Amino acid sequence: MYDLHLQTTELSFIKSMCFAVGGILRIRSLGPGQLKVEPQGLTSVDYEAAVYDVRFVRPGTVAITIPQDQQEDHVITVVIR
Repeated sequence: MYDLHLQTTELSFIKSMCFAVGGILRIRSLGPGQLKVEPQGLTSVDYEAAVYDVRFVRPGTVAITIPQDQQEDHVITVVIR
């Protein structure tokens, strides 16, 4: 599992990540309905109390889009092996 704290992380440094099937990316400090994951068939996303758990369930490549205040949305490309 990797914790990504949006309040303390400079997202511009995170362009891509790699996870094994079954891995989890936990994104903290983001409101409901704000996270986009495409395509959806490679992940399982759970949300509770400003925390998203993105579980990677199949191999492939997904784009995770995080909205930014006053800036263009930030996209993280995740390769799932």
